[in-house]
Amino acid sequence: MRTFHCDKCGQLVFFENVRCENCGSILGYIPEQLAIFAFESDAEGLLCSPNPELSGRRFKKCINYSREDVCNWMLDADESSELCASCQLTRIIPALSSEKNRVYWQRLEAAKRRLLYTLWALHLQPTPKLNDADAGLAFEFREDMPGEHVMTGHADGVITINIAEADPAHREKTREQMHEPYRTLLGHFRHESGHFYFDRLLSGGDWLDRFRERFGDERQDYGACLQRHYDNGPPPDWSQNFVSAYATMHPWEDWAETWAHYLHMVDTLDTAYACGMMLKPKRPDEPELVIDEQPVRSDDFSDIIDGWFSLSYVLNSLNRSIGMPDPYPFTLSTPVIDKLRFVHDVVRSRAGGHQ
Repeated sequence: MRTFHCDKCGQLVFFENVRCENCGSILGYIPEQLAIFAFESDAEGLLCSPNPELSGRRFKKCINYSREDVCNWMLDADESSELCASCQLTRIIPALSSEKNRVYWQRLEAAKRRLLYTLWALHLQPTPKLNDADAGLAFEFREDMPGEHVMTGHADGVITINIAEADPAHREKTREQMHEPYRTLLGHFRHESGHFYFDRLLSGGDWLDRFRERFGDERQDYGACLQRHYDNGPPPDWSQNFVSAYATMHPWEDWAETWAHYLHMVDTLDTAYACGMMLKPKRPDEPELVIDEQPVRSDDFSDIIDGWFSLSYVLNSLNRSIGMPDPYPFTLSTPVIDKLRFVHDVVRSRAGGHQ
């Protein structure tokens, strides 16, 4: 993710900020610009930006910004919708009679917006399902009810997230129970988006043969594979060919796990690039990092994977220095790198007309 600054005073601000702590300006995110801008109210109560990029345009806050304080995205003042491009994708939210649910909703929307930032940067912005029932995307944030457990997952363009995943204590307990090295709210969004984009980018298209060569035949019975996975677990040598144990369950899950990893990589490298991060080791045989091109725009996967090995080595080393677990507890084998390269090729083919 890029770094952001208040365009009125130059203060460093962050993706979730709603006000500049230095000059007090209202801040809002414009998704088509992939940028945060400072705004001032005009005589009619609408918002204008002093930035020349937005000259002559007037904006309004998403209603979930102005009324609910769970968003910071803007939309053009003359748009008929009261919801921004992000909030239009959410069609079910938790019951707000509970203050805890409001906190969970805020966390869910924040993670979703980070996913959407990356998708926009990769020219993969989804269409809301309310505008395209067949090919659109919708999110449902549901909570367990008596006798009804909500499963996080994807089906027919609808990504469902159990709101309990927004509770760090619940998520950590589940991670331990499932013997997972890594489990985050943003990771859920990235994984489930992989299922959505399998249908949009691969299903029935020219990429399927290449997909099956690497991931296997997705036509095998999903239910039977799921049961076998929970009965027997992953094969003992799973790390030689898969990015995670769960990826062994079915080719769809292998794709979704690999897709999520690809998003992890390009977004983290993009942040390092935006911050000007470089690694210049004292010894020539230690990992070096020089990012010459914005990773989300790079056609060369070799640069991405080389940069990722260097960056993840340093991130893990830094965490160990302060007694924290590795932020990236994975090993990437050669077959997994080939799968990541395939994801990259699919993404870049889609972005080809948006350079």
